[in-house]
Amino acid sequence: MADRAEITANEGDPMTYGFDKDYWEQHWQQAHHHKPAATDRSAPNPYLDRETGSLTPGTALDAGCGAGAEAIWLASHGWHVTAADISPEALARAAERATNSEVSERVRWIEADLTVWDPGKRFDLVTTHYAHPAMPQLAFYDRISAWVAPGGTLLIVGHLHTSAATGHGHHPPAEASVTLTDITAGLDSTRWDIVTAEEHLRTVARPGGQAIPLHDVVVRATRRP
Repeated sequence: MADRAEITANEGDPMTYGFDKDYWEQHWQQAHHHKPAATDRSAPNPYLDRETGSLTPGTALDAGCGAGAEAIWLASHGWHVTAADISPEALARAAERATNSEVSERVRWIEADLTVWDPGKRFDLVTTHYAHPAMPQLAFYDRISAWVAPGGTLLIVGHLHTSAATGHGHHPPAEASVTLTDITAGLDSTRWDIVTAEEHLRTVARPGGQAIPLHDVVVRATRRP
């Protein structure tokens, strides 16, 4: 999700705030202050269509949904979506955007701390895009993977930590970054079939036409029945 990625790449060390509720509320309030309409226009992550477009729609969980671009895209393509985020500010904007896009009946917005929340069910698709809760990143991925139903899909899009700085002289902090090897190593080969395991470098445009590079890691896996 470009709006989340841009700000994360250009703030100070997020671990100062512990990626807790206060941190994310400040994040989304600043996003609205600096770019009031941006969260209403942001496009879904480009990997979402590529990795899920061929799947049969069912139930989906967007873990760390932010302003809702991915959840709304899924709902518009026939999925029944549970969209969870710790920030009431982000969820309010997401719900308003969903109403405007006429898919609100297919999205359930949940304020939740993903380090302790339990959805109480499994989903045909669990996806997360640049979400960083107040726990180790790989532990978070392991936690949400348990919510994938047998035969279902896990899609992780994360920041890839590199030594290269972004165009603003910063890169995502190591605590928010993972390697492709680390993610795939955490998926037990007796339980998961890895479909996609890739690293990408892409750019996102900022107001004024300036572009910043994003180093992404993309993993899609299917839970064995």
